[in-house]
Amino acid sequence: MKTWSRSWVRSKDPSKQRKYSHNAPLHIARKLMSVNLSKELREKHGKRNVPVRKGDTVKVMVGSHKGKVAKVTEINLKQKKVYVDGVVSVKKDGTKIARHIHPSNLRIIELNLDDKLRKKFLERK
Repeated sequence: MKTWSRSWVRSKDPSKQRKYSHNAPLHIARKLMSVNLSKELREKHGKRNVPVRKGDTVKVMVGSHKGKVAKVTEINLKQKKVYVDGVVSVKKDGTKIARHIHPSNLRIIELNLDDKLRKKFLERK
């Protein structure tokens, strides 16, 4: 059975959309991990969203941590989840564990521009 097809364009069926993103190879999954930019960054760079990276400062837009602004600590491409500093859940025994957030529930406030490749990507139109 073929799990992922490059020729697949789109479907209105949610189960097919989930299957596409779940079975996507990592170089495509990275593009699916795009996060919206703030209004200032949109005007500055001329882009609506960019793939999130470790070190970016993001704002949580949805959920119990709504409004929290913090840095991205880890990205899991296989699960398509982002871990943000300070977003934790407290277990019954009192231990804290990092809580993952889907990239669609975030907004980038400040970009990590340490890498030359990322600067070139943002300069491209």
